[in-house]
Amino acid sequence: MPHLLHIDSSAVSQGSVSRALGQSFRRVWQQENPDGVVTYRDLGAAPVPPLTEAGVTAGFMPAVAHDERQRHAMLLRDELVAELLSADALLISTPMYNWSIPSTLKAWIDQVLVNDRTITFDGTPGPLTGRPATVVASYGGGYTPGAPMEQHNHVGPYLETVFGTGLGMDVQVIAAQLSLAPRTPAMAGLIPLAEQSLADAQAAVLERARQTALVPLR
Repeated sequence: MPHLLHIDSSAVSQGSVSRALGQSFRRVWQQENPDGVVTYRDLGAAPVPPLTEAGVTAGFMPAVAHDERQRHAMLLRDELVAELLSADALLISTPMYNWSIPSTLKAWIDQVLVNDRTITFDGTPGPLTGRPATVVASYGGGYTPGAPMEQHNHVGPYLETVFGTGLGMDVQVIAAQLSLAPRTPAMAGLIPLAEQSLADAQAAVLERARQTALVPLR
């Protein structure tokens, strides 16, 4: 049966644009795959710990050589890697915090990038090559191509590098721009653009969910 891994990273439990977009994706994906399985991690509510020295060194050593600290660190890495490798599709929902991704999402990424298990450095295709990865994001400002702030977007381009260049996945980033406009007086004149961006993102999310639901199982 098809398996979707959904990683949610907003620190806000209510009123989050990225959470709402992620929920829309899941709803359509599950409608198209009524027997499908969704593994859901809410990093805002239950963050994974940052990578430690023990976790880093253990990732480059055979398990038989691990000491007690390394074995403990790898228990979590093994669990997270198993979730990622078992998924037919990946969904990341994230806001932009201070021009980048939430620290909780970075911690998860650091935990799942394990040499010769999820990522390779010798040019050979990794185990996740070709699988669909969808990033649904919300940006408080405007970072569209050609916008003055475009070069300061360290969310979409970074995640394309991680999941596309690093893991070889088929990545699509869908972002709702100007999400702070409705609650920031100085941005009031941008509200129509924000509403249009959100509507466009919602439509793109639904289409991507339908496309992803049709991807053949491994």
